[in-house]
Amino acid sequence: MIERDERIIAPEESTGDSTALDMALRPRTLAEYVGQTDIKMNLAVSLQAARKRGEPMEHVLLYGPPGLGKTTLAYIIAREMGVNIKTTSGPAIEKQGDLASILTNLKPHDILFIDEIHRLKTNIEEVLYSAMEDYALDLIIGKGPGARSMRLELPPFTLIGATTKAGTLSSPLRDRFGHLYKLDFYEDDEMETIVKRSAKLLDVQIDEKAAREIAVCSRKTPRIANRLLKRVRDFATVENQGIISLPFTQSCLQKIGIDMLGLDKMDRKILVTIIQKFNGGPVGLSAVAAATAEETETIEDLYEPYLLQIGFLDRTRQGRVVTENAYLHLEIPAPPQALKSLF
Repeated sequence: MIERDERIIAPEESTGDSTALDMALRPRTLAEYVGQTDIKMNLAVSLQAARKRGEPMEHVLLYGPPGLGKTTLAYIIAREMGVNIKTTSGPAIEKQGDLASILTNLKPHDILFIDEIHRLKTNIEEVLYSAMEDYALDLIIGKGPGARSMRLELPPFTLIGATTKAGTLSSPLRDRFGHLYKLDFYEDDEMETIVKRSAKLLDVQIDEKAAREIAVCSRKTPRIANRLLKRVRDFATVENQGIISLPFTQSCLQKIGIDMLGLDKMDRKILVTIIQKFNGGPVGLSAVAAATAEETETIEDLYEPYLLQIGFLDRTRQGRVVTENAYLHLEIPAPPQALKSLF
């Protein structure tokens, strides 16, 4: 398991009361779900067709950066189908028996949601093949000459897999999904709608400009928007602030180290490190990780997608390169090689 810091913009799941609150903020139906218009349209058709035929929905693979709503969509699918959903993660399934126990306890049309499905062990993944295609489990009992195969029939079910690394899934597993949906980063207008909806659920009074500010600083990611809103709410509670205004919001975000584009201290550290220690790049990911004392997987999964999205970082064959836009934002003079990209 990758160790990750508890930074305010980290999009991984939290625990305890915070998780319960996060669940309460999640939309419960496709109608409530903001953004991902094409995915919602296609899901609506597939869900309606499955209900009319009285069949389980085809297996679904959801992929994209963390925090964009993959888990939320899985729960929505279950609710729209009127079935139970059981959740687990790739690393949690250590033995074939673990998977067999989960699958044999499903009821007809139930949904099994596997987060981080790309981290399934190969032998576990191979058991899934017959389960997904034939609704059966092919297990090997015993070892050596006395080993024998056994087939267990399963109720028809839907597997929903979620991953941030669809490219690392094996072709045999990926091809068994009937629906593959890539979740994209959200637009600022969509993020503003999400912030306003969450503020209403949290009973927080916030004006239009303040909601927009949080939306713009949320890295186009709903989970981060909700976290920033809750942190601003904390300051408002402590300081007896009534309606949350734009100046108050800007002050709160500054206190927790979030700038106008949603970058935090670690984002800026990565960019500044590449600029100061590696002359702006190109530089390999492992070198950046060593220089910033951060895991390569964490940089690649949590930091890079947004820095690439806003054009502050380029990924080339030679390595990572800081762009002129990043120099401008950090107010650092850009070297000639960074300016060449403009011409």
